[in-house]
Amino acid sequence: MRASVLQITVRPDEPADERRARVGDLVRRQDASDLVVLPELWTVGAFAFDAFHEHAESLDGPTAREMSAAAAQARVWLHAGSVVERGPAGELYNTSLLFGPDGRLRRTYRKIHRFGFDRGEATLLARGVETVTAVLDGDATAGPATGPTANPASGPTPGPTTGPTPGPATGSTAGPAAGSAAGPTAGPAAGSTAGPAVGLTVGFATCYDLRFPEQFRLLVDAGAELFLVPAGWPAARRAHWSLLARARAVESQAYVLACGTAGTHAGVEQAGHSVVVDPWGEVVAEAGTDEETLVVDLDPALVAKTRAEFPALRDRVLGVPALR
Repeated sequence: MRASVLQITVRPDEPADERRARVGDLVRRQDASDLVVLPELWTVGAFAFDAFHEHAESLDGPTAREMSAAAAQARVWLHAGSVVERGPAGELYNTSLLFGPDGRLRRTYRKIHRFGFDRGEATLLARGVETVTAVLDGDATAGPATGPTANPASGPTPGPTTGPTPGPATGSTAGPAAGSAAGPTAGPAAGSTAGPAVGLTVGFATCYDLRFPEQFRLLVDAGAELFLVPAGWPAARRAHWSLLARARAVESQAYVLACGTAGTHAGVEQAGHSVVVDPWGEVVAEAGTDEETLVVDLDPALVAKTRAEFPALRDRVLGVPALR
């Protein structure tokens, strides 16, 4: 399974409409991948609190329309990062969007843990109440998706799956995507092949959620094998970002694709350093501080292999679902 992680620069001098079009073009260039991931609130900036109301949009708004078209044209699963969603009663949410290769909206996730300590996002946005997973069925022509296609928050996670479906990827490597906006990182191994994301279960989290391991435990119990974590993480706490991404991977024995932004949001310098971590906690690929695209080949079978060889999840005692 090949994934592209697009670390996007958010600049105050670039209008949101221009950035949507630019990012849409970047997504379309990832047509050799199975999955594309974008950062948190890349249309407005995660710390641009004063602009949240102005840039709030519905789930069929301009960002969703552009990303739907880009996903369909590239024939990829697209986690389009998050938008400031305006709810039915005018309330605002930090909402992630997942589009299928047919361009349909397959899942939404409203961020549960709002950052700000009684300021900013914590006071301006309503919080989500449900954890969310999605199964990447790998077939753009398949019937209806396994979950809802719109509000509210795409519903709770489905029950545990029977286990991952192995993919034929030959390893976990990184490299630049065609049209990457920055210099190369490392290239995919010669002769490597990306397998389709058939049956892979992904779990959703956004930025500050990364600090709350109980959310990831719930996602694991719902079958998650890969976590998609868009973020607008500040440079001042970059060490936490890298540490927490690895910790969530190790304790869950799952892949983590954590996608941040570059640039500065409302005077807050962004950490960048988007990172892909494997189920053993090894860093597969990591970006720098500028706009950059990571391309990685993931092996879905590694999740089951890791959990079988080192069955720590089996030995859980506290907070375990009654049916386990």
